[in-house]
Amino acid sequence: MSDAEGTATELEGRGAASPFDCEACLDPAEAFAVVGNETRFAILKALWEAPDRPVTFSALRERVGIRDSAQFNYHLQKLTGQFVRKTDDGYDFRSAGRAVIQAVLSGSLNQDPEFGPFSVEGECIDCGTGLQAYYEEELLHIDCPSCGRAHTDWQFPPGGLEGRDREAVMDAFNQRVRHLLCLSADGVCPACNGRMQTAIAHADAEDDTDVAVTHRCRRCENTTKTTVGIALLDDAEVVSFYRDHGIDLNAVPFWTLEWCVSDRHTEIVDDDPWRLAVEIPLDDERLSVVLDESLSVVEAERSDV
Repeated sequence: MSDAEGTATELEGRGAASPFDCEACLDPAEAFAVVGNETRFAILKALWEAPDRPVTFSALRERVGIRDSAQFNYHLQKLTGQFVRKTDDGYDFRSAGRAVIQAVLSGSLNQDPEFGPFSVEGECIDCGTGLQAYYEEELLHIDCPSCGRAHTDWQFPPGGLEGRDREAVMDAFNQRVRHLLCLSADGVCPACNGRMQTAIAHADAEDDTDVAVTHRCRRCENTTKTTVGIALLDDAEVVSFYRDHGIDLNAVPFWTLEWCVSDRHTEIVDDDPWRLAVEIPLDDERLSVVLDESLSVVEAERSDV
């Protein structure tokens, strides 16, 4: 949909019908009540665990373990339309039903683990001490145990801890943060798929950075604040720069990169419109890039250190 067409909220404000105004749509409270039933959740779980989908009525009832066909059908019909769709070959998920199962599997609904601290790759950009990580309140924090300098903290659902040792958890965390950043920068909310807007402003005096980059969803208000440098993790010029030095940037823990977790390599060229320069040193060479107000690279130049 183009900007000219507008969002659902904007269309509604101009008198046009919103796609969310429909007789078949459930009130949020009613939707939670539907899936809060033990039998209905068992149906969703059985559908998820089925080796193949769609699943026939009889096969799904057998997996749930309900003998009474009428009782099973009653609960299945409560799910059909909003959480489950009926096809000629049986039953399959709609996105809402899949989201319910994925939320449970992520551990966000029924788990609250804590662990750490433990040593991780990288050194503090302030004092050089080896970094540590710890997990609490569904956030994975990385900071310095000596001076307390925070390097990053991002949401990491509890399900991501299951079946992984500490090294694998940190690898998954590195890739997850990169993925979330790519979605946000591309205007897609990682939480609800709504439209994400990016704003650049001068940081508050108490912040560790000079520039505040904020990604905010217009639909669910999901908000992420980042540095300027972290937007360069998947930029072609930066990736090629590292590759030419024999390094796969995608495999480098982002919290070990000073230009990524701080503004020490960032300079404000202009703020109307925004122009930001970032210098990335590597071995005996330096990559200098300039970003515009959308955090897109508009200039890139290499030079010897």
